[in-house]
Amino acid sequence: MNKKIEEIEKKFLPQKEIPEFWPGDELAVHIRIKEGDKERTQVFTGTCLGRRGKGIRETFTVRKISYGEGVERVFPLYSPNIVKIEVLKTRERNRLAPRAKMYYLRKKNK
Repeated sequence: MNKKIEEIEKKFLPQKEIPEFWPGDELAVHIRIKEGDKERTQVFTGTCLGRRGKGIRETFTVRKISYGEGVERVFPLYSPNIVKIEVLKTRERNRLAPRAKMYYLRKKNK
């Protein structure tokens, strides 16, 4: 990416504490939900399938099984609606064949 764009994006990055996580880790993402004039926090717990993008445009995908159906959500990493991200369990890192995306879990968990 262009160096000038990176410099501009650094100014807009929020000073938010983001834990280190990788695809395959189990995450609990606390999301701020607005319903009318009320606001509440909802937790989406699942496995991280992958991360994509760079800088302020970075996103990550979380997948969970709910009532026998697979549910995936894509979250912007620096979204103001994300209250916090918790890493519940980390997968063991395989040095010989690291995975950048865990898309095979879609077929495995049917």
